[in-house]
Amino acid sequence: MTTPSPRPAGLLGDLTQARSARTARVSSFDQTGRNRDNWIIMPGEERTLADIEGPGFITHIWMTQSCRIQPGPGQIDPNVVGVPMLEIHNALGVSWEVVDPDYYRKIVLKMYWDDQETPSVVAPLGDFFGLMNSLSGSYESLPLSVSAKEPELHSFGGSAAFNSYFRMPFGTRARIVVENQNDIPYLQYFYIDYELVREPLPADTVYFHAHWRRALPTQGWGPDLQSNSIETTIPNLDGKDNYVALETEGRGHYVGCTLAVRHFQGSWWGEGDDMIFIDDDTWPPSLHGTGMEDYFGHAWGMQHNAYLFNGTIVHEEDVPGFHHSYRFHLVDPIRFDKRIRVTFEHGHGNHLSDEWSSTAYWYQTLPSPELDIPPVDERLPLRPVDRVITAPLPELTDDQRAGREAAAARMADFIAKRDRMRAERRAQIDQWEHGNREIAREVRRRYDEREG
Repeated sequence: MTTPSPRPAGLLGDLTQARSARTARVSSFDQTGRNRDNWIIMPGEERTLADIEGPGFITHIWMTQSCRIQPGPGQIDPNVVGVPMLEIHNALGVSWEVVDPDYYRKIVLKMYWDDQETPSVVAPLGDFFGLMNSLSGSYESLPLSVSAKEPELHSFGGSAAFNSYFRMPFGTRARIVVENQNDIPYLQYFYIDYELVREPLPADTVYFHAHWRRALPTQGWGPDLQSNSIETTIPNLDGKDNYVALETEGRGHYVGCTLAVRHFQGSWWGEGDDMIFIDDDTWPPSLHGTGMEDYFGHAWGMQHNAYLFNGTIVHEEDVPGFHHSYRFHLVDPIRFDKRIRVTFEHGHGNHLSDEWSSTAYWYQTLPSPELDIPPVDERLPLRPVDRVITAPLPELTDDQRAGREAAAARMADFIAKRDRMRAERRAQIDQWEHGNREIAREVRRRYDEREG
């Protein structure tokens, strides 16, 4: 009698057995063979980064991007610049580029599985990966990471690289789309790595989902009362006014969230409890916690630590008033058969009125729930605003007037050249978008032909 081989187990168990699959990638590589390895995404435009025939799995996504405002003309013709941004200090007078501080919230990431017409993932691009409020911060977790450029760390719109290692199954098709809801173009670099398989996905497959939410602000009954004061210690025995990070119906498991809090009072934002209602829960819920730092795996407030499953991305001591955290339930998924409602108190008994936003991640059966996010004007971060004092121009000399007129003429010429270059690139990206679809189909065709 032959003893069956043990199935691979554990987080890395899949590495111990050979498996029939084809690994492939779609990316922003320059399909002319040159080095312009990014896509220009124009205002109001949607671009399909990946359109892949299943069955298969998305295994890794890497992205980096840039969105620059040009207040004045550069000295270099845009057509002869071989890099996406010059990164020459503005003080040198060679170029004048300023990052759009809010653009991570203006780009929307969407993912569609198996020809569904509505997305299973919808979130601002930065928030999906953990760069929340368009405020850069580095962290490393098991499923997501952000690597922020050091000189731009803790700045709004600061340059960063994103990674996702969530495994995302698809039965017949996967589409990954970005939509630029900004009024200026941006540049997108990307890798989307995936595996193709031949056998249909098992009947009990659950599909990856993610959704961004925001409360601006949370409705607190005592925002002027200090956290942990005796007056705020009142009972909350139903959780009905809690912040809701996720509410969905179906069968699956919740695997975590990222959370950004913009705290206004200046005391302590995290005294509220986590309350997670599963299926037919009334009160108390199946999971009731003891405080937000406890839910995020810290204690006595939040520390600067970032671990595989929990931690801090941006700490309020680094950027006053902002705190960004994450918790991933990858080894302790929270399972539901009918529905789930993931909620958090905003201050004990919901007494605080702060700004909260979050992205929840979960797997569930199809069809997906109807997911949407607010329009761009209602997503913009609450950035601190520096006071700027302006004065009318004085009476100009002839030389001063000539200088201003020359600058305006040079700006008009610069804009004309820049816009021609953008139009040429837009037409090129039309071809590359089609090219990515054809490359993925050819990979699928070659793989299927090998069968037998």
